[in-house]
Amino acid sequence: MVTSPRKKPKTAAASAILPSRRRLLRWAARIGLGVVGFYAGLIVLFAMIPPPGNLYQWSESWRLGGVERDWVPWDDIAPAMARSVVAAEDANFCLHWGFDIAAIREAVEAGSNRGASTISQQVVKNVFLWHGRSYVRKAAEAVLTPGVELVWSKRRVLEVYLNVAEFDEGVFGVQAAAQHHFGVDAGDLSATQAARLAAVLPDPKGRSASNPSDFVRKRTRAILSGAETIAADGRADCFQPAG
Repeated sequence: MVTSPRKKPKTAAASAILPSRRRLLRWAARIGLGVVGFYAGLIVLFAMIPPPGNLYQWSESWRLGGVERDWVPWDDIAPAMARSVVAAEDANFCLHWGFDIAAIREAVEAGSNRGASTISQQVVKNVFLWHGRSYVRKAAEAVLTPGVELVWSKRRVLEVYLNVAEFDEGVFGVQAAAQHHFGVDAGDLSATQAARLAAVLPDPKGRSASNPSDFVRKRTRAILSGAETIAADGRADCFQPAG
């Protein structure tokens, strides 16, 4: 007579493993949902009110003993300033949903990530995350960017960008930058001044809008031309409709 092998009885330790794993998974799910809810709430909140600052600004304020920063609403920013930063940083801003796939493909083929980051991605990094290169930050940026594009208008994305971008060491936002470099308000910037400010991006500590190098002057001329082009061909219509 052939007898089937007996099943080994589960030990107390083995029996405890499954409930422990279930508890860990439940807590992980709760934490994940909490993080998602936290960022979703911030995205909705900052669609209506100015962000209070970010990790980089606070660290720079601590390092420098203070920073220049002054929020201004969209209507108090010269139209040329918005066109200039789009021409300089993300010419297809109105055509994508947060990621410029063509630019990413070109950057990958060139073996570099330069030029692949859109204004929307930069806003997510500046407002919600931290500076520095890491896979964790890039993954978080990839998750949050579509959410911002879904909830915020293109004009709101640009408004926040112009108010949090750094234009010189410790100088954040277009109002502080306009005063710092040219002694005027953001709404009174000329086309050339706006292009100069856009020309220092993405290296505001290595370039100067008020004391421009030959490189900045050359880049300013290119931005002036690019700003005129996107205004003429409709690529500025999502934030500055024609007419």
